Amino acid sequence: MKSAYELAMERLEKRSPTARLTDAQKAGIAEIEATFKAKIAEQELFLKDKIEEAANEGKFEDVAQLEQQLAREIRRLNEDCEAKKEKVRGG
Repeated sequence: MKSAYELAMERLEKRSPTARLTDAQKAGIAEIEATFKAKIAEQELFLKDKIEEAANEGKFEDVAQLEQQLAREIRRLNEDCEAKKEKVRGG
């Protein structure tokens, strides 16, 4: 006898089957993720240094603006990453 969870998972699989990725697709996605992790880290290093400088100088408005800029950059890079991964998946 199957549990409610197993029955629900079967129904979900029938409605929208899980996509199977090829090894090439998996490698492409891994490369994209690595590239974007590096880009995000680069932005964080660059802007966190500027944030620290502004904080040390007492420019708290600049700190807030730089933190918002960092958040926007990270969000944009994550969106770009997801779009490229979706392209590799074939969607």
